[in-house]
Amino acid sequence: MNTTSLAPLALAFAEALNTKNVDLFDTFVAPDYVNHNPFVAPGLTGVKAFFTGWLAAFPDTHVVVEDSLTSGDTLVGRFTYTATHTGPFLGIAATGNRIIMRSIDIWRVREGKFIEHWDELNLLEVFQQLGVIPPFA
Repeated sequence: MNTTSLAPLALAFAEALNTKNVDLFDTFVAPDYVNHNPFVAPGLTGVKAFFTGWLAAFPDTHVVVEDSLTSGDTLVGRFTYTATHTGPFLGIAATGNRIIMRSIDIWRVREGKFIEHWDELNLLEVFQQLGVIPPFA
């Protein structure tokens, strides 16, 4: 596979969230998708369920693709999310607080679809922005 053909997948991921259209995941996530994030259930249905919940809690989510890099069948994306917490999420009641979340996502791709995923998120800072963990002195 031509690795330059993988880069648009990072934009498709951001578009699904920016347009609040989780059905777009059907176009680039394989049904048997393996996600190594423990907060997301397996498969395409797990991804859609997670982001449906995310968008309910953070309805003004805006995602920017900062970088995308490809190597072989692997796509790495660096993203910045901005959003306001207006609904419950992961057991945290709505705070009304604005967050900035950064992520680095690594996907394996087969036949134009994500088949496996790993991510790293600045969740400590996110939880501090939500006020559920105090800032460090």
